[in-house]
Amino acid sequence: MPETTTRSNLLGVLIYAALTSAVVSSLGMLLVPTISDELDVDVSAAQWMLTINLLVGAIATPIMGRLSDGPHKKRLLLCSLLTILLGSVVAAAAPNFTVFLIGRALQGLSYGIVPVTIALARRYLAEKEIQFGISSLSVTVTTGLGVGYPLTGILADLFGFRFAFWFAALFLTTTALVVWRVVPGGPDERAPRRRFDVPGALLIGVGLTALLVAVSEGSRWGWTSLWTIGFFGTAGVVLAVWSLVELRTPHALIDLRVLRNGDVLVANGTAIGLGAAMYVGLSIGSLIAQSPTSTGYGIALPLFWGGFVMLPLSIGSFGANRLVRVVARWVRMRTLLLFGAGLVTASSVLLWWAHNELWEILAGMFGFGIGMGMTYAAMPALIARSVADTELGSAVSFNQVLRTVGGSFGSAVSGAVLAAHLAPDLHPTEAGIKLALALGAFGCAVVFAALLVNRLMTPGKPTVNPGNSGSRSSTATPFHTRRRRRPPL
Repeated sequence: MPETTTRSNLLGVLIYAALTSAVVSSLGMLLVPTISDELDVDVSAAQWMLTINLLVGAIATPIMGRLSDGPHKKRLLLCSLLTILLGSVVAAAAPNFTVFLIGRALQGLSYGIVPVTIALARRYLAEKEIQFGISSLSVTVTTGLGVGYPLTGILADLFGFRFAFWFAALFLTTTALVVWRVVPGGPDERAPRRRFDVPGALLIGVGLTALLVAVSEGSRWGWTSLWTIGFFGTAGVVLAVWSLVELRTPHALIDLRVLRNGDVLVANGTAIGLGAAMYVGLSIGSLIAQSPTSTGYGIALPLFWGGFVMLPLSIGSFGANRLVRVVARWVRMRTLLLFGAGLVTASSVLLWWAHNELWEILAGMFGFGIGMGMTYAAMPALIARSVADTELGSAVSFNQVLRTVGGSFGSAVSGAVLAAHLAPDLHPTEAGIKLALALGAFGCAVVFAALLVNRLMTPGKPTVNPGNSGSRSSTATPFHTRRRRRPPL
């Protein structure tokens, strides 16, 4: 395989593979009410189909990201796709909710697919295609939701929720086949051969598990109970030890030293903050659309049409990605990140105050799409221009981990709020819906305010090109090629 592949269809195949995350995500929020009814659990318990998926994703993503920096990128992608395929089959055939959760847990590897595809794009795409390729892959999940949700709603309504999971299995089968045929084989001779950081992987796995279980179960156990405090304490201690171990490990699972870079720090802070806040808005918006009008807030859309609520999200993110591609020549990525966060905040506030009409939900989702498209395109761009090629998979995957952890927090917090505000018919009360949306809007506002302060404090500070240090390859600086044309926005 040549150093830079000239296969025109490689990016298309990588985008098709990245759509796996969108397909799996569309099997989550939209189907919570259906799973609650079909598998005889209440809505707050059904929320675990989201939480466990995000939890496994948070643990698997850094491992997959580090492995994608190694020589066996294609093998990693294929093994991950086959594992997600197995999870889809298990969920489709599950006789009860417990087995169903096992399938959803296996599907959690889908969150690590995007960092792997970005590492492949950075390695094999032509230099002139890298910037567009990375930004496109980063927003593929958001864009794909606009297709995945309506399709899931139609299939689940016409044929049952199990058929939607069988369709996901079919999609994954075709994905594995095209990846096997098109993606360059390994081993990658340019990739470093390093011993895998097993202690780091175990520590972050235990720490994240304890943290997310505490957040998820805190409302049921009681926030001051010994169990909740114990899990929070365990998470704090284990993650602190993990940080110390990573800083002393030559080739750590996640190189925490890159956090010293301002661009990387801004991107990662935005990832975890918006990840949590946005997930609240998206999950609650989907729930409102399908809830009966007797709840006082529900729009009572049938499942067939419920998925189309996410279509504006896809349209907005797709358009925003194309916009970022054009204006990035003149506008700094940090500025685009700020604009995106502002749009997400405005959309969150809109949903908080106005969510009783269908057009209000659609407008909120469109705003989310534009904002997410901007932020998700800007974050990997900031990271990619600030780290070496050999650390890209790890750095981007850590950003994805923070998105996933944020999403887990958002899912767990919204689930806890709804569980504490259930009506006699087991539907969340309007007070619970408003409280969850208010928390999401507040979280978005905090992230936007932090980005605004950061931007005002560094209005014209140029980004240092680490490629000058000589530690990076020539393909590590595609985002700098036009910097002289950018004003200090």
